[in-house]
Amino acid sequence: MKKTTILDIMKMKKEGTKFPVLTAYDYSMAKILDEAGIPLILIGDSAGMVFAGNENTLTVTLDEMRYHTRAVSKGSKNAFIVTDMPFLSYQVSIEDAKRNAGFLVQDGAEAVKLEGGTSIADTIKAIVDMGVPVMGHIGLTPQSIHAMGGYKIQGREKKQRKRLIDDARTVEDAGAFSIVLEGIPADLAKEITEKLSIQTIGIGAGPHCDGQVLVIHDVLGLYDNIKPKFVKRYVDLKKAISSAVNEYIDDVKRGRFPSKEHSF
Repeated sequence: MKKTTILDIMKMKKEGTKFPVLTAYDYSMAKILDEAGIPLILIGDSAGMVFAGNENTLTVTLDEMRYHTRAVSKGSKNAFIVTDMPFLSYQVSIEDAKRNAGFLVQDGAEAVKLEGGTSIADTIKAIVDMGVPVMGHIGLTPQSIHAMGGYKIQGREKKQRKRLIDDARTVEDAGAFSIVLEGIPADLAKEITEKLSIQTIGIGAGPHCDGQVLVIHDVLGLYDNIKPKFVKRYVDLKKAISSAVNEYIDDVKRGRFPSKEHSF
């Protein structure tokens, strides 16, 4: 496999090639995903929920995202690495946003992801202008759940639809190389995908986006606090891990482990 670059990702749009994206937060998982051929790994602030056990992503700090970025970048040799900029790392000022994006790049990110549309267009442009690629994110934006009244589908009303289309165009015009569409109707995602020249990456946005992203813990059945409708669970690792741990407990209690084979 060869290293995936931003040029490869942009080329996929022109060729009509669908591409898969998964999250990772640590070295071991990043290595597995990379060796499996995932072209883009997203270090999501979803780590605050699936990795740290918090109720939402708002508690995640920049230092925590830097830690996860360093770990993932060591495990990935070929995938393009994008890191979420967490809450408060880009909303306060453009100077803060540029500096914090730079820190994440120094830690191994090849691009950063920001939530929001028209309201953060200037911030996106400033980060792009300093040479850091930006992935946008509109629709259901988890860092704004209090303003949205929870994890609710966006874009069902005519006014909302127009706003999201405008947001998508603005994010593209600001220089983003791709944009995540989360929690919006499939027909709206299709319309936005057809209007934009940059990649759209869907999560709960139907089949018409250029790519799809899921949280790895959801895919592997490791996190069941929330069970979104749009998630497809490919394996139940929680059950497999529980079985292995129970077998280990039983072996130790019965004196079967460590055996002669596992002793010096």
